[in-house]
Amino acid sequence: MIVHPRPLKFKVGLYLALTLTTAMFIFTFIVVEHQREELRMATVEHLSNISEVITKSTRYAMLENEPEYVKRIIQDVGRQDNIAKVRVWSKDGKIIYSSYPPEVGQMLDRNADGCIHCYPHITPGSQIPTTATARIFFDAEGRRMIGSMEVLHNEPACYNDACHEHKKSDPVLGVLDIVYSVDETDRTMFRHSMVIAGFSIGFIVVVSLLVSGFVSRLVYRPLRDLEDGAKRLSSGNLDKLIPVRSKDEFGQVAESFNSMTLALKDSQMELHEWAHTLEQKVAERTSQLRVAEAETARSEKLASVGLLASGIAHELNNPLTGVLTFSHLLREKMPEGSQDAEDLDLVIRETKRCAAIIRRLLDFAREKKPEMKFADLNELVEHTLRMIEQPAALNNIDLVLDLDDKLPPIWMDGNLIEQVILNILVNAQHSIEEGGSIVVKTHSVARPAGPEMQHESAPMAEIEISDSGCGISEKNLQRIFDPFFTTKAVGKGTGLGLSVSHGIVKAHGGTIEVESQVGKGSTFHVFLPVEPAQNDAVRDPGSTP
Repeated sequence: MIVHPRPLKFKVGLYLALTLTTAMFIFTFIVVEHQREELRMATVEHLSNISEVITKSTRYAMLENEPEYVKRIIQDVGRQDNIAKVRVWSKDGKIIYSSYPPEVGQMLDRNADGCIHCYPHITPGSQIPTTATARIFFDAEGRRMIGSMEVLHNEPACYNDACHEHKKSDPVLGVLDIVYSVDETDRTMFRHSMVIAGFSIGFIVVVSLLVSGFVSRLVYRPLRDLEDGAKRLSSGNLDKLIPVRSKDEFGQVAESFNSMTLALKDSQMELHEWAHTLEQKVAERTSQLRVAEAETARSEKLASVGLLASGIAHELNNPLTGVLTFSHLLREKMPEGSQDAEDLDLVIRETKRCAAIIRRLLDFAREKKPEMKFADLNELVEHTLRMIEQPAALNNIDLVLDLDDKLPPIWMDGNLIEQVILNILVNAQHSIEEGGSIVVKTHSVARPAGPEMQHESAPMAEIEISDSGCGISEKNLQRIFDPFFTTKAVGKGTGLGLSVSHGIVKAHGGTIEVESQVGKGSTFHVFLPVEPAQNDAVRDPGSTP
């Protein structure tokens, strides 16, 4: 796994974002906690005010001994928003009044209502503190509550009244307890926290982007220019200088780098001039030696081909004659138009072609001229393609034809060109292991004069054969037309097919070119002159125009 280094602007932006995130987190936490405490104090103050209002509102009713009026006040207050419960309980822990009627007359459950947080030592009947206090707890449903207990003192009006049984020695008559839900407060705090967090994140992103932009413009971009210039310099490109974007230290470094590049370029030009004359002479001598070596190697290989062809002709002519004779005899017994008759016609035609191939192989070794006449190239391609239809179908290879209907008759030896096309098609079929396609196209092209062409600029017919096979490596691409060179396994090829094809095409005054990529396939381009050259034979009167 290749790990790419992080750019400088990414690192600066990341570290700055982390620093700002930490700072903004601490700031947000402090602000939120401060607001939470402020809201809590405001809520406690609100509950204290409500307690004072209830105490003053119920004082006269208690003095007049009117419990229904006290009960109505407590229930009315208990129906206000966010007030969960309002109740009065005596000093011995008995609930006297409550906005929740079912609990009137019951003893105080200090654990359930969070009282233990304020008065952990209170038990029913024990002494109640004379000071008011607030508490925060969770009810049975998990909601957060805040409770405020206001102590009801024993005033002179109470213990001097004849209808009251409270003694002057009892400083406390009971406790007014208000339970307030802080769900709305928590939701408000959550919204405020989200707003603060959103603004903080936006601030962090904006500042990080701005700083990254400044770093990219002032630091990263000059460094990237130096890096690109160093890469071009290492690859030998001395033509392009790096831009000088400022007059600071980076600009001075860029100017020094450009001066070094120009000095290297001048030195390189001097070396090239010194070596140019020597290179020309060496190239000329090398070219002459290679041509001589190639001609020698070709002559030796063609001599071997001639010997091999003589042996093949001697060994195969007799069996082929027998096959051809018996095929004719069987054909005479078959009814016209039957499938068997067509198959035998194909056998006879291919047997004759085998004999012609052997004869042409000898002609190639002896450099005998082709028997030229005008012929239909499209018809020849279609006929040749039918020869590999069956083996191609067995290997799931699709054969695609794209022929130019406007292609004129071509001056050629039909048998030899058929051999060229078949050799290329067979090689294409062998290069596809399982499943693929072979596309054969023909068109008219205008080819400029080339070193391998006998004609100057003239109309040419192109046969393009493409396959989706394994392709040919660059190393082997330069040798595929050498006699006996093959990349096939032993027993699957002699290395003569493309060599013979190259000689045939060259004898026709054309060229054969190859494009290939390993793993993607190969494309062969065969270029043939449409008209004969001036020194070639004129049109055969019996040939097809």
